[in-house]
Amino acid sequence: MTQHSRLHGLTPADTANILVEALPYVKGFAGKTIVVKLGGNAIDAEVDKALAQDVLLLRQVGVRCIVVHGGGPQIDETLQAFNIERKFVDGLRVTDADTLQAVRMTLVGKVNRDLVAKFNVEAADNPVAVGVSGEDGGLLVARQVKSELGFVGEVEQVRASVLTRLLDEGLVPVVSTVGADRSGQPYNINADAAACAIAAAVGAEKIVYLTAAPGLLEDPSDPDSLIPRLLASEAEDMIASGKIGDGMIPKLTACISAVLEGVPRAHILDGRIAHSLLIEMLTDEGIGTMIVKGGSHADAG
Repeated sequence: MTQHSRLHGLTPADTANILVEALPYVKGFAGKTIVVKLGGNAIDAEVDKALAQDVLLLRQVGVRCIVVHGGGPQIDETLQAFNIERKFVDGLRVTDADTLQAVRMTLVGKVNRDLVAKFNVEAADNPVAVGVSGEDGGLLVARQVKSELGFVGEVEQVRASVLTRLLDEGLVPVVSTVGADRSGQPYNINADAAACAIAAAVGAEKIVYLTAAPGLLEDPSDPDSLIPRLLASEAEDMIASGKIGDGMIPKLTACISAVLEGVPRAHILDGRIAHSLLIEMLTDEGIGTMIVKGGSHADAG
């Protein structure tokens, strides 16, 4: 352990201080559920490995973790390979029958399987990750958003028991967000919104969005203008004022919805930073932007 610490520039005393700082957070989160949403832009081999290590460590100390993933860039690659045109309306992917098949192939058959494999490799002789589609067991019951978008759905209902039974078995559900309506018709569901619905349905203590950005910025062109804490009402004002870039709006909207639906805290973190999830959950300083429902900033710690 001493050699390991030296390699990372830490003395044994530094390591002890880190563990002492983490201990109250470990106790506070034990037995609680968190939802982690991994954006497609943040997915790569090193990110996946660090996230797997974070989630597995949290699981070891009693935190129940659900991972929800996107896959926009990966879907784009599939569409390009099959010469299918990409179309977007109001930031949502227009999903005709061919695009829907590409979405299912990519999210369920590729991205999800790769993430599950990465988690289980890191878990070594105790594989715990289980891939789940929103279609499995009626997990995500969807309804069509609007006809001009094709097979784009929104979550009508989450069958939380599909996930809680897995969590009760000590497993880590990894969820791809293709759902289905009550007739069995599949729909492409925005992963940010699906993660929010899942967090509310399972009574999560926290929802964390891992993105390819440092968090919410006061000035999108200035990475040093990070907003560390924000009330839901302030976040709504920022969206209404046009201060938020298009790519961040779905994540911030989902954070607002999550805290208004009873999730105590929502976070937007830079998923490209190794172990950003542990930094947020187990240190005093934290990282990224945290959104809470109301009260004052003094209450938001």
